[in-house]
Amino acid sequence: QLQLVESGGGLVQPGGSLRLSCAASGGSLDYYAIGWFRQAPGKEREGILCISSSGGTSNSEDSVKGRFTISRDRVKNTVYLQMNSLKTEDTGVYYCAADRACSWLRVRYDYWGQGTQVTVSS
Repeated sequence: QLQLVESGGGLVQPGGSLRLSCAASGGSLDYYAIGWFRQAPGKEREGILCISSSGGTSNSEDSVKGRFTISRDRVKNTVYLQMNSLKTEDTGVYYCAADRACSWLRVRYDYWGQGTQVTVSS
């Protein structure tokens, strides 16, 4: 059973950076697309970036273009979300999820991490 664990969240000032990690156990991420989702306070969980099993990336949110990037380390069996130039509206709980292909539909994903809190505030 694939298990995902996010880490790297925390409190950061506007304009700062964080790198979130999604580490897997119980299976290889090589066979999965990994999506990063964000749930802002009082809002629905939404997909923001995804990386396919072959390494192709896609993003659904114009608001993160040019600021967030997704990458994978196959040796470490980990996917990263690099977040730069953070804004207060980036605050939320960030989740990674695994499926066979990238999708912005939450129901498509079979495996989820527990989430990591990101708070952007001065």
